[in-house]
Amino acid sequence: MATKTTLTPVKEIERDWYVVDAADQRLCRFASAVAQVLRGKNKPNYAPHMYTGDFVIVINADKITVTGNKNSQKLYRRHSGRPGGMKTETFDQLQARIPERIVEKAVKGMLPKNALGRKLFTKLKVYAGPEHPHASQNPQSMTVNTTPGNK
Repeated sequence: MATKTTLTPVKEIERDWYVVDAADQRLCRFASAVAQVLRGKNKPNYAPHMYTGDFVIVINADKITVTGNKNSQKLYRRHSGRPGGMKTETFDQLQARIPERIVEKAVKGMLPKNALGRKLFTKLKVYAGPEHPHASQNPQSMTVNTTPGNK
């Protein structure tokens, strides 16, 4: 007789709130860790087709770093939809203008490209400074170690 896998109903899934400090963290490793928590891969009831993840609050997004020459060579592109409407800016330019967008684009690129990924992305809250308006949710602090060589 085959065993049946039982899934937790969506209404019974507990969604926690985590706050993560992005100061002096490497961008891609940090975004990967945040995307895993958003997806719910750190929970025992993870299912790839269900939203089982948690809320993540990222603070100090203006202090995130990249390695090598990515400060001047990494390009962020957007298009207005009009002919010739391609706008391009480097990591340094975007960090000076909208530092939250860097973390948002990195995490969004690591989520599924479907309706589930769009829903997961709404659970990410990114702030440039150390303050956030979600104190009433009692977020737990989460540490992400992205420095190479340290485990």
